[in-house]
Amino acid sequence: MWKTALKPRWIAGFVFAIAISGVFVLLSQWQFGRSTRPEIPANPATEQVRPLTETLQPGEFFHGTDADQMVSAEGSYDPAKQLLVPGRLHDGRPGYWVVTAFAVSGAPTLSGVAASPQTWIPVARGWVADRAAAPAPPSGILQLTGRLLPSEAPVPGTAPRPGEATAVSVAELINYWEVSSYPGFVAATAEITGGEDVSPAAVPGELLPLNIGPQPPAQQINWLNLFYSLEWVVFAGFALFIWWRLVKDDYHRDLEDSLEEEDEDTLHPEHNQQKVQP
Repeated sequence: MWKTALKPRWIAGFVFAIAISGVFVLLSQWQFGRSTRPEIPANPATEQVRPLTETLQPGEFFHGTDADQMVSAEGSYDPAKQLLVPGRLHDGRPGYWVVTAFAVSGAPTLSGVAASPQTWIPVARGWVADRAAAPAPPSGILQLTGRLLPSEAPVPGTAPRPGEATAVSVAELINYWEVSSYPGFVAATAEITGGEDVSPAAVPGELLPLNIGPQPPAQQINWLNLFYSLEWVVFAGFALFIWWRLVKDDYHRDLEDSLEEEDEDTLHPEHNQQKVQP
């Protein structure tokens, strides 16, 4: 069988079959890449800053359409209401998120009237490598801008250290701070007071900006394209099978010819005698 496969024409046929299979595999990869696509394109409206008080209400369910929305709010931080969330990475380095309670000016209470006591929202102000390096929040009234994100789930079975929380979980934070809060939190991008931005993005220091972008849209599967990608793989295998089948048929023909010659020599030995006479 190998002797037949090593004939020049079948070696050339094998090279051709490999080339055809390679083309089919590339077509399969192309179809597979087209089999997944975003369910909903990224919404550019989330990058337009909207007032927090017009985007989300305290006590309401956090709608998925509100996630990733850039929002702004006026208010002030309470330095006594600051916690660290461990286990957060920044450029591959482990560290802490610094989360501080922000009193939102003009925010309604849960009953829907003007706030007194105030309504708060947790703000992830930045990242630090060392918990001792976490700075106090800027004082006074400031204009906050950041990305609105849904509350995280607390880590079960984990007891946080003093001054820490297991996650940016509103349910967990309001128990520590004993305040009414929005159902989400803000990852700060700017903190302007007195016309000056004092956020980590503008003022270099131990506290580094989070730089959280919008989440990629969910993917859905196009089953027709997925089927086509599998079909091209079958075609690639079939091209090699055809080469192997042709080689096998040629081998059987050579074997039959050899058997026929042996039978003829057995039935007519005088032919062999004539062939060997000088």
